[in-house]
Amino acid sequence: MTTRPSAGLAPVLQTRHLTKRFGGIVATNDVSLSVLSGARHALIGPNGAGKTTLVNQLTGVLSPTSGQIELEGADITRLPAHQRARRGLMRTFQINQLFNTLTPLETIVLVISQRDGRGGGWWRALDRDTGRRDEAAELLHGLHLGDVMSHDTAVLPYGKRRLLEIAVALAGKPRVLLLDEPMAGVPVGQSREILDTLAALPADVTVLLIEHDMDLVFRFATRMSVLVNGAIFAEGEPDEIASDERVKNVYLGRNHG
Repeated sequence: MTTRPSAGLAPVLQTRHLTKRFGGIVATNDVSLSVLSGARHALIGPNGAGKTTLVNQLTGVLSPTSGQIELEGADITRLPAHQRARRGLMRTFQINQLFNTLTPLETIVLVISQRDGRGGGWWRALDRDTGRRDEAAELLHGLHLGDVMSHDTAVLPYGKRRLLEIAVALAGKPRVLLLDEPMAGVPVGQSREILDTLAALPADVTVLLIEHDMDLVFRFATRMSVLVNGAIFAEGEPDEIASDERVKNVYLGRNHG
């Protein structure tokens, strides 16, 4: 399938021949991927295809064996994860990475304070800095978390914890947001708020989504890349991917016509 870049848009996140080996195992194999500015780009593929390994390289958790990663035209291949985050590359995880003993409000104030270079005195923002507290509360209300923002994170329903993780990423004011299976483990009854949240993400935030829920993927994505055995297998718009016989055979199954 031929890639057809959208006119007038430039890649904000790009990889060139990205390869990661673990001994004799090739987890990502010569991956060249372009995510356009403002895109809703989904990365899909079977279990073990290398999706999370790829995201871990994009965010600096893993170093590639070879290849290059560019963010807004700058080479970030060897930058540590925290420097990539400062440049606006944020992510969520398959498994929650939250502070169970903090409330959502405290968590978001902490993130905002760190973003603004005042992480050491974040607790003072709760009492004295109404600006950061108000920003945190507004974000939480917008993500269906206003009613639980003063509850301990440990007692939140799992769907609310997934929403809080998205809130943490958005509080960092990302240019690119990597969502690693945001629906993983979320009960069906709690999924609607996450769907609504993803649909309402700011248009100027570029999103790369990894997700196994194909209903969500085809509702959300405007472009899709299929990863199989660590390599890009197909790319295109959702209708192209849905009608690609090769993709049906190796991943989607015959019911996604």
